[in-house]
Amino acid sequence: MLGGTLDTLPLVVDLDGTLVRTDMLHETSLRVLRDTPWDLWRIPVWLPQGKAVVKQNLATRARFDPQHLPYHEPLLAWLREQKAAGRKLVLCTASDMAVAQSVAGHLGIFDEVMASDGSQNLGGKVKAASLVERYGDRGFDYVGNSTADIPVWRHSRRAIVVNAPAALAVKAGGLCEVEKVFPGLPMGLRVWGRVLRVHQWLKNLLLFMPLLAAHELGNSGAWMALVLAFVSFSLCASSVYIFNDLLDLESDRAHPRKKARPFAAGAVPVWKGLVLSVALLAASYGLATRVGGNFLPWLSFYFVLTCAYSWILKRLMLVDCLALAMLYTVRVVAGAAAAGLSLSFWLLAFSVFLFLSLSFVKRYAELEVQLHSGKRKAHGRGYYTTDAPLVQTLGITAGYGAVLVLALYLNSDAVLRLYGTPEIMWGAVPVLLFWVSWMWMQAHRGKMHDDPLVFAVKDKASLAAGVAFALVLALGSLGWNW
Repeated sequence: MLGGTLDTLPLVVDLDGTLVRTDMLHETSLRVLRDTPWDLWRIPVWLPQGKAVVKQNLATRARFDPQHLPYHEPLLAWLREQKAAGRKLVLCTASDMAVAQSVAGHLGIFDEVMASDGSQNLGGKVKAASLVERYGDRGFDYVGNSTADIPVWRHSRRAIVVNAPAALAVKAGGLCEVEKVFPGLPMGLRVWGRVLRVHQWLKNLLLFMPLLAAHELGNSGAWMALVLAFVSFSLCASSVYIFNDLLDLESDRAHPRKKARPFAAGAVPVWKGLVLSVALLAASYGLATRVGGNFLPWLSFYFVLTCAYSWILKRLMLVDCLALAMLYTVRVVAGAAAAGLSLSFWLLAFSVFLFLSLSFVKRYAELEVQLHSGKRKAHGRGYYTTDAPLVQTLGITAGYGAVLVLALYLNSDAVLRLYGTPEIMWGAVPVLLFWVSWMWMQAHRGKMHDDPLVFAVKDKASLAAGVAFALVLALGSLGWNW
């Protein structure tokens, strides 16, 4: 609308990367990979028949909720203003017609839908020719985001450039008048740090637990192996986190906090995540071969288990928490393998109970968030929000089980052998009791982060408990004359 008069020319809007901050071909491929991965082997059969056939087959096999797609909200708000002013809106996309109609039906602002139909892939020059045939040369304005839209802008009256670099707006301006520019989301170091989840690397410090528990702090060879193992495990973990985020896009978008994650929000393209995930995994395995010992098999076990968690286990009630506890515990076992140390029964039992409690904390916190959002069932999980009290009970019981294992360990022969003043070690029991109780109290009050270990390293009470625990261990090790 210019000069307060109704603009009679239709406004044609692209879908992928424009109206939504993602590519629906990538999205449908991921959903097929997650739900029916065996169908991906049919792509080489479909591809000779044309890209439109591939899109149609993937669209018929992939279920998605258009409500949770990462829409470009400023653009969407402007389109609604245009619609309210009486302008004709057309959704024109290279995505399959089933996908386009689903999005158009949800938004309710489009008068027409043009899309790939299984025989013709409506992109680039084909899209431009179809629009010229329907509306005439310079008979429409076009909203696009990529170089594939240049043939369309060549025949448009005006261009609206979305989610694109400044150079593309300049190119579009050389073909037609640029009416508006809608910037994309930033992709700085902070965003990539969130993609890699660098803060989650703190969990991999668990690799050093066997070294500390065995009182082998002076073993320089073990330290070198563990540092290399830490980097390898961190790269592998980041690879898995990325892959998990890609498979869990819909659930993350339905979550009040997780919807801001880079892939869920559309800040980082899906294809970049896939490439980065493979590259990180390759680098991780390259480093793992230099660690030696049995580290590589345990790293492989972690990778297989976490993939199983991403695909299946996280949707199974209780099994998901057991799997999470195992993923924590495997880090401890892998650390012992990297350092060439035998794993203590006490350390293993303590780890299983403690990490099971933390896994239940994580799930309980998620259920509480969903409950307060008015949800009856946790999206993509096997729990109802009414299960929260029982999950809380199971988690507290597991946490106190870890305290019991610690108390029994303090009465064992190993403590007499490793600690100069074993009596002081009993001070670790009330410290751990406080911390487990404190974590669950914070979860009950709705203050828990999605990851309890991340919460703990930022929480003053948890840090104080950690210092007190370390001090007790140090005094018990060095000995203290009463």
